[in-house]
Amino acid sequence: MPIPAGTKLDSFEIISPVGAGGMGEVYRARDSVLKRDVAIKVLPEYWSRDPDRLRRFEVEAQAAATLNHPNVISIFHVGRYEGSPYIVTELLQGETLRERLRHGAMPLREVLDIGGSIAQGLAAAHAAGVVHRDLKPENIFLTKDGRVKLLDFGLAKFDPVASESGSTATVQQVTNPGHVLGTVGYMSPEQVRGRPADTRSDIFALGVILYEMVTGRPAFRKETSAETMSAILKEDPPAISQHSSTTPPGLQRVIARCLTKNAEQRFQHASDVGFALEALSDTSTGPFAVGQQEKRSGERKLMRFGIAVAVISLAALAFYWWQRPPAVPVVQAVTQITDDGQPKGVFNSLQTDGMRLYFNEGRRGDLQIAQVAVTGGQVSKIPTPLIDAQPGGVAPDGSFLAVLQGGAAPPGHPLWKVPLPTGDPVRLGNYKGQDVSVTPDGRIMVSYESDLTIVDADGSNPRTVISGIDAWVGNPAMSPDGKQIAFSYYGHKGGVSIYLANSDGSGLREIATHPEGFCCPAWTPDSRYLLFETRGTVMQNIWYLPMRRSWWERRVEPRKLTALPLSFHDSTPNPRDAKAVFAIGTKERGELVRLDLKTKQFVPFLGGISAKDVVFSRDGKWVAYLAFPELTLWRSRSDGSDRLQLTHSMLLEGIGFSPDGKTIVYRGNQNLSAVSLDGGQPTTLVKDREPWFIDWSPDGSQIVFATPGAFNFMDLASGKRTSVPSQYDYLWGARWIGDDKLVAAPASRSGFKLLDLKTHTWSDWAIDPNPNPISRWGVSPDHQYLYYATSGADPQLMRVRVGENRAEPVVSLKDFYFAMFIQFNGADEWISFAPDGSPLLTRDKGSQEIYALTVRWP
Repeated sequence: MPIPAGTKLDSFEIISPVGAGGMGEVYRARDSVLKRDVAIKVLPEYWSRDPDRLRRFEVEAQAAATLNHPNVISIFHVGRYEGSPYIVTELLQGETLRERLRHGAMPLREVLDIGGSIAQGLAAAHAAGVVHRDLKPENIFLTKDGRVKLLDFGLAKFDPVASESGSTATVQQVTNPGHVLGTVGYMSPEQVRGRPADTRSDIFALGVILYEMVTGRPAFRKETSAETMSAILKEDPPAISQHSSTTPPGLQRVIARCLTKNAEQRFQHASDVGFALEALSDTSTGPFAVGQQEKRSGERKLMRFGIAVAVISLAALAFYWWQRPPAVPVVQAVTQITDDGQPKGVFNSLQTDGMRLYFNEGRRGDLQIAQVAVTGGQVSKIPTPLIDAQPGGVAPDGSFLAVLQGGAAPPGHPLWKVPLPTGDPVRLGNYKGQDVSVTPDGRIMVSYESDLTIVDADGSNPRTVISGIDAWVGNPAMSPDGKQIAFSYYGHKGGVSIYLANSDGSGLREIATHPEGFCCPAWTPDSRYLLFETRGTVMQNIWYLPMRRSWWERRVEPRKLTALPLSFHDSTPNPRDAKAVFAIGTKERGELVRLDLKTKQFVPFLGGISAKDVVFSRDGKWVAYLAFPELTLWRSRSDGSDRLQLTHSMLLEGIGFSPDGKTIVYRGNQNLSAVSLDGGQPTTLVKDREPWFIDWSPDGSQIVFATPGAFNFMDLASGKRTSVPSQYDYLWGARWIGDDKLVAAPASRSGFKLLDLKTHTWSDWAIDPNPNPISRWGVSPDHQYLYYATSGADPQLMRVRVGENRAEPVVSLKDFYFAMFIQFNGADEWISFAPDGSPLLTRDKGSQEIYALTVRWP
């Protein structure tokens, strides 16, 4: 029953009904103490008998009361009237965002201002540990004086993990796990699945709201609720550009990141969304507006002063043309092509003829050639007797794949041609290469060390077009018009960049370089753009460089094409569709696990952190590791407490504790450096060509590190250094196994070598032969056992006692994938160990799938 006007509720006098609000009836009232008008929401008596509605009403009051922020509605008082609870809030005058959206899409300035205010309100709620869980336009109020207020926290929950304040708020969970809670169309994928919602669920809802404000259309709307929820789980919203051609690319990227299905790939904090929108707001009235003012001023002067001012105007326009940024390509949509959960991280294996995609799946020793339609669908294998056949190019007519048996990497592998859709592979002469590709006219380019040779499809008529440069030639790609060849220049003195030459090898020059290296060029089908990617960075991105310009266009430096939550590599333009670029998208994450040698089970270690290269101090009290995938150096106590980040730049494998446990040695910036366990400024131990820290001697008196072609020993007391030639190409790491012996492995990963430190001679360790390559290995802390992992179709973790020649299997690794397989094909070199000698491995918890990027080119 409505409450009559004049009724007193404590110090508040009802004036008139306003309408319904969430679960209650809303009245305008007068605060007789503070002499102000307020709003009162009352839960009807028949609803207050419903325990669930009553709890939600109480949650709304408790949640809002914990917050004090200009973008969250203020709670003044809570009471009861004839058995019905009520909440007294500030009185708002204006309209909800839903009412505003009935007029269609909103201007950019309003979108940025309102979106930023929503993000700020959410950030305040999240900081207090409150997750809204029902964010939608109906629960966002726009006041007449331009303020934005978040309403209706009836479905809120308190998330102590999200709380930044340490407050003692007592908002209670009011739903059970597995229950779908929220409003269809604005729920996150995890809410649709009935999983617990956290702050990132609110960020997804914010993305849906931003999309609707920009386009005037819901992001997910189907005929039924079930279909809408299915779309939230499986579909991306229509590209914003279909509805609004003026929406800035930056705002489109912000919305796309909010709407990512995987919560780990969204913005992690609402404040980050607010900052991104604020940055866009700052730039939305920047150079463009200034340019328009200059233009209007020039027109007025033209009218006023005639021909003389026209000359000035032309000069001003020329200056404006020179200063304005060039048009840039925009990724309008990202569509997932594969979804089979198999590793696809082998670099440079993704190829397409415009109809199908060809790529590697699996692990070294058992890599398979897989295929899928460019529109997606079932992934299938292409049978071949070749082991680790890596596709490097596909014929323009789709009749064959050019492959390297054993993978694309130095020192070179046999060149084969695999017929499509099926057929027996054909060995092409005696050609070997570290990379291969197919030209637009169906010939084959194969690079071997510093040479690049072009042969006919049957292996005849070889012609070497590049030879004798101070680098390895990698990833050759001929432009579709046949006029130029781009390739990766792997300099012998370090570094990798993009080089360009004419198709006859003349005109060789560098065109793109990056501190972390550029590699793997690919041409768009019109030869206008060259795509390539970064290497050695945590998040890999695709970059572009315009290659064809009119006389009035200025040269521009390489720029990023992608800046999304996923890493992208192997960019492969569709030769039949200039707008489509295929790439492997990866999300890298690992889980540190320990092998229980008794039960042969892998169990999380140190809480299952995403880390690798774990080393313990000799007393077992401290542990150091590389965070994954960032590869920054951290230390903590052996129980995982007292964590401290020691470096902020990306490192590679090879870290170790000093014998006294006070210093950690690592490789960084081409040096061997040492940093105190307490942090601080690192000191340089060795400055040499690519020094690689390997191990500390058992007596703690010296370290061993590798440089190309040699192992080096440094006495720490005297600083004296001695070197022993490796006698093997690409020798892969070493470990002490006694006071006078080291064990090492060649790059072929087919066995182990022993170095006698007394005689400086090498010999084979005659362990039982295993036909599959070794993927990683390590020596137990007591120097009693050598552990190694094999690859292939039936990978095993093996163990051999030092001084013996008989290896024994420890556990099958058939269902175990190593983290960092994605980037380095299994080159996560070391097996780590817990203080009790249990092997530590980093299990892959990430994903690798193929995506299609729809690109709008200028």
